[in-house]
Amino acid sequence: MKTDKDIRDEIFKSVSGKRVTASLVADGEGVMAETEVVRQEAASLGLSVEKLIGDGSAVRKGEEIGRFVGSPKQVAMAEEVLIGILAKPSGIATAARRCVEHAGERPEIVCGAWKKMPPSQKNSIRRAIAAGGARFRICREPFVYLDKNYVEMLGGIEKSLHAVAGLNGRVRVVQLKGRYGDITHEAMIAVRNDADILFVDTGNREDIRRVVSRMSDSGMRERVKIAFGGDIGIDDIDELKELDVDILDIGRHIVDAPLLDMKIEVVRTDL
Repeated sequence: MKTDKDIRDEIFKSVSGKRVTASLVADGEGVMAETEVVRQEAASLGLSVEKLIGDGSAVRKGEEIGRFVGSPKQVAMAEEVLIGILAKPSGIATAARRCVEHAGERPEIVCGAWKKMPPSQKNSIRRAIAAGGARFRICREPFVYLDKNYVEMLGGIEKSLHAVAGLNGRVRVVQLKGRYGDITHEAMIAVRNDADILFVDTGNREDIRRVVSRMSDSGMRERVKIAFGGDIGIDDIDELKELDVDILDIGRHIVDAPLLDMKIEVVRTDL
């Protein structure tokens, strides 16, 4: 039985000497990601890259993203390969950019949901989040993240923070879930034991309101940053901007974004 490669070779056998110029065109409005990977893949296919916009570039529907020159067979392969590299990451970058623009200067937008993706996709998703202007980690500086399982295994919030006390120069981030009583009580234990970021990861608006209020009333608000996460989307940003929150972790609503539609159009064929 003939393979797809065999069939493709047969189809383009009669025009193997021709050179084709093809344009990669946006079929929607968004933000590009993984363009350098496309450049490398185009070269591996034997295509010459005449034009290719960079990661983070905004595009409108109908705008040219890139232009490539190669044989008919190479261009046919490019349509199968290059769009697949770009479309989904660019959709993620687009969603991240919209969240960042909606939030304005504060709160900062992060997306940690890449950790739940298949290992083969994680690097691409992280780059896409960054291309959209969001962060894929909760903190810019080196940090240690004490998630709920670390806290449980180390014996609670206080003991967990004591365990990392010697890691000088690292920001200490604690995930709070309300497992050890009232979540405001957890927050106070964390900040009294030198936590730098309190990550209220419950999605419950009342939890974040109470934690922010407790930090302010106790005079500890300036000592700590407060992050909030848990099934948050772009439509929630306006409400949460009214609270004194430093960081919003928007997960699935960024990584599950629809792909950015695009297409390859042949613009010239030369002998």
